[in-house]
Amino acid sequence: MATLPRDGLLQLSPEGLHCPAADVWIDPWRPVPRALITHAHADHARPGSGEYWAVATSEGVLRRRLGASITLHGLAYGEILVRNGVRISFHSAGHVLGSAQILLEAGGERWLVSGDFKRQSDPSCAPFEPVRTDVLISEATFGLPIYQWRPSGEVVGEMIAWWREAPHCPSVLFCYAFGKAQRLLAELHAAGVEEEVLLHGAVQALIDPYRIAAVPMPPTQPLSQLSTTESLAGRLVLAPPAAQGSPWMRRLRGAQCGLASGWMAVRGARRRRTGCRGFVLSDHADWGALLATARQSEAQQVYWTHGHAEPIARYLREVEGISSDVLSGNAAAETRRDDDD
Repeated sequence: MATLPRDGLLQLSPEGLHCPAADVWIDPWRPVPRALITHAHADHARPGSGEYWAVATSEGVLRRRLGASITLHGLAYGEILVRNGVRISFHSAGHVLGSAQILLEAGGERWLVSGDFKRQSDPSCAPFEPVRTDVLISEATFGLPIYQWRPSGEVVGEMIAWWREAPHCPSVLFCYAFGKAQRLLAELHAAGVEEEVLLHGAVQALIDPYRIAAVPMPPTQPLSQLSTTESLAGRLVLAPPAAQGSPWMRRLRGAQCGLASGWMAVRGARRRRTGCRGFVLSDHADWGALLATARQSEAQQVYWTHGHAEPIARYLREVEGISSDVLSGNAAAETRRDDDD
């Protein structure tokens, strides 16, 4: 494991990644005066900070999760924010709506924090933007060679076939409420699905920011708004994984269940044994995309955090000759929540 150099643009503090020159923190773990947010998932955007800077399209979800009254400054991708001589810019990460990589430039150095990202096509958010940097701090959630994603269109096609093959019962597809659910809706629209899709309340609560951003999706309606006498046979329902086995499922007795997640690459067989069909679809970069990003960044030093950081750091260092280490301290030790994969 490695630590950040003491004279580097970023330092690890008890609150998280800190840029002393600009006095800002990136995705802080605790309240700070000024927070730069890569995206609105709960393990990256936490309440209590004095001011927030994020990509403007993430505002709706951030205010929903952190409070409507937060002091939030919305920036466009590529827009430059200057603090104490440090140039700060946000670049698309392709993870969810409004997700960003954050680039800091000062003293002739460029440091890039990837946040969570993916390089697969996704009709629900802006595509990943390769960014050149001197130092890269990257996630490694799926940093093992076993994680190699198939084209999303193929996986979505399998989901549609699974749904269509059960007109006698509801089909409940478990997927994370922010990012994955909206991506699935956009993918369904792209595949020609025009039928109304029913939503769990947790998914419904985060639909409006995507509608406002003009992301094309089929019509949707909360399941709770349907009459209890209405048949749900043949209907598709999107719900968060936490709903499985909850009282909310009582109305969906007899439903077939599926789960969309990158973790299904290794957990799918076990899920199927419990009656839940696994679909491998992730909002994170796979092994090949992680390596491609490190190469294309032209970084002289790469630090990996989260997930399978050690295997990919070793591979990049020993096989490709790129200086690559696991970032020690809280950033590396923080447990990755698999609620946004």
